[in-house]
Amino acid sequence: MENEDFLNKFISYITVEKGLAKNTAISYKRDIKDYFTYLKKHFLSLLNITEEQITDYLWEKKLAKKSTSTIFRNQEAIKGFYKFLYIEEYIKSNPAEQLKSPKLEKYLPDTLTIEEVDKLLTTANIEKSKGIRNKAILETLYATGMRVSELTELKTSDTNLDVGFIKCLGKGSKERIIPLGSKAIEAIRKYLNIKKATNSDSLFVNPSGKKFSRISIWKIIKKSANIAGITKRISPHTLRHSFASHILERGADLRTIQEMLGHSSISTTQIYTHVDKKFLKNQHKKFHPRG
Repeated sequence: MENEDFLNKFISYITVEKGLAKNTAISYKRDIKDYFTYLKKHFLSLLNITEEQITDYLWEKKLAKKSTSTIFRNQEAIKGFYKFLYIEEYIKSNPAEQLKSPKLEKYLPDTLTIEEVDKLLTTANIEKSKGIRNKAILETLYATGMRVSELTELKTSDTNLDVGFIKCLGKGSKERIIPLGSKAIEAIRKYLNIKKATNSDSLFVNPSGKKFSRISIWKIIKKSANIAGITKRISPHTLRHSFASHILERGADLRTIQEMLGHSSISTTQIYTHVDKKFLKNQHKKFHPRG
């Protein structure tokens, strides 16, 4: 078989059998195709390669000043690919089994203050139907901390406004139930009252009656931030980070936040403890007499 044939079988395996998210599969496919280019360039064989040669590929990425997180993703794609080839007995041993993960750089996610979020959520002109819709989108993102890809996939039937919950399908097709605050419930109710009937069951639809794209949501957030006078770098993920940071500041435990964010590992959620410590330090400096 050609390399592309192995790749297609692998992508089918991780999406159908392993249930990995579509975006993850797309990233893995792109990474492995890049790896194929490297193999061809250096006259290397996919099925007859050493751990050292794979490491050389990753070092080439590092020398090209690719970010640590990008190299980590490249490596995980290759490890998963060779594990598949080994399980399916296309190779007798797994050359990527002992690849060591590069240490990811710690970073603090971009977040908004509560005051900035308030400004952002009041930018929509609710005298117009588009403004009512945009406010509902922004309120839902901040109230739930969901990913923008999850928001665009919401169905009208996923909402239970009387009880105050919304159903969300996350990475790996894992379903979770997230509480909605009173402000978000009110905003969604107003939007549903003016939403035009369409053949689509999508909760948030564009003027053509089709579900929003992630880019369209990003544009709404960016425009709202400009109106609010927010100069920070902002994206849909900024509202997700702000949601997690703000409820942590008010005493929510990491396990609760992990559940609401849909993180498979608590270690992913722990990044917000760094945000919380930064908040505490700023509050101490601001209010302590000798801060």
